[in-house]
Amino acid sequence: MYKVTNPATGEVLEEFPTATDAEITGAIDRAHQGYLAWRERPVAERAALVKRAAELFAERADELAAIITTEMGKRIAESKGELGIVVDIFSYYADNAEKLLADEALPIRGGEATIRKSPIGVLLGIMPWNFPYYQVARFAAPNLVLGNTILLKHAPSCPRSSAAIEALLRDAGLPADAYINVYATNEQVADIIADPRVQGVSLTGSERAGAAVAAEAGKHLKKVVLELGGSDPMIILDTADIDRMVKIATRSRLGNTGQACNAPKRMIVMSDIHDAFVDKLVASFQGFTPGDPADPATTLAPLSSQGAADRLIEQIDAAVAQGATVRAGGRRIEGPGAYVEPTVLTGVEPGTRAYAEELFGPVAMVFKAESEDEAVELANDTPFGLGSGVFSADPERARRVGERIEAGMVFINQAGGSQADLPFGGVKRSGVGRELGPLGIEEFMNKKVIK
Repeated sequence: MYKVTNPATGEVLEEFPTATDAEITGAIDRAHQGYLAWRERPVAERAALVKRAAELFAERADELAAIITTEMGKRIAESKGELGIVVDIFSYYADNAEKLLADEALPIRGGEATIRKSPIGVLLGIMPWNFPYYQVARFAAPNLVLGNTILLKHAPSCPRSSAAIEALLRDAGLPADAYINVYATNEQVADIIADPRVQGVSLTGSERAGAAVAAEAGKHLKKVVLELGGSDPMIILDTADIDRMVKIATRSRLGNTGQACNAPKRMIVMSDIHDAFVDKLVASFQGFTPGDPADPATTLAPLSSQGAADRLIEQIDAAVAQGATVRAGGRRIEGPGAYVEPTVLTGVEPGTRAYAEELFGPVAMVFKAESEDEAVELANDTPFGLGSGVFSADPERARRVGERIEAGMVFINQAGGSQADLPFGGVKRSGVGRELGPLGIEEFMNKKVIK
């Protein structure tokens, strides 16, 4: 069942029935027929419609932001901020469509060839609740410009926002069959992937979901893009301004109530500044006050659901049972909402659950390193490899260490983040493929060689 449950109150506001098997079959039929027409539209026409979608996201930002604040508890300022990057993504692919999709001359021995960039067909997107619009934009904008059509299965807790996206794209002038929202079950997802007209699937979500979708796609030889978990390191090699480092760490870790795959979850700090950093980070984390996420004055929003809060508390309790120390927070906040105190853990040891798992919420783990080599070893000693950050007063030192980090993204002396023209993705168990930037439009593209 798809339903809207306000995580700040626990109140169920609306329920949406799942699709019937006949509705799923009909959606695939429509998406395929839509693709046959959509791919023939000139790139400039497709780009113009995607650009209009960007304009509508900007015009409707307040309305759309309110939807996700209710659905998943994001602070209203952050909800509006999410709409800002959605506008950027749709605009980037619309504005750069002609360049990104232009034929590419390929000099070869004895002549030359051309690489023609073409769509491949119907795609399935499976998207999560933590950034309900942004995650869809990363997948939908480039593929609509390219000429693919989309079936979109959103998280069961985000039925209003998923319907709002579909309505907006239609209002922008896109054909109704170019982007179809489906309230599908997991079993129906398997049926969609198996259909020969569906050419690929993109999932942002958990390792477990990614493994299941990849296995299903593999059975049918379908291309996948997977953006999964992360336990990103923030390495502080040295600093003349601990307060600035604490501010960056706090903002990066507690944004979206800590529910971001690319947030720095592990702070790796050199021993000479470790204790001072921890003391100031604890004070910073203790300065947040829970409240209604729709109230601009609120500084701490709930997690997305009671279940998410329960899982996080269970992970914190397990960490403590295995020897970690809670320096701040560590508890549920009393009341009906899914609130958890901002938490700082130290003493998390290799071999424990917290050391290996992703803590998806307002929890920072701080580790002490005696040398650059130890900092790199700690940073890489994880099954994940999404993003990372390295900080030093010496940019060359930071870059040298950054080049040794096993991650898809390394940010030098700046907080990690996402922008429309910068590729996003990871290695190891953080997934496969890239989104955003020039690489994001190539994942579901037929790079046809013509000679």
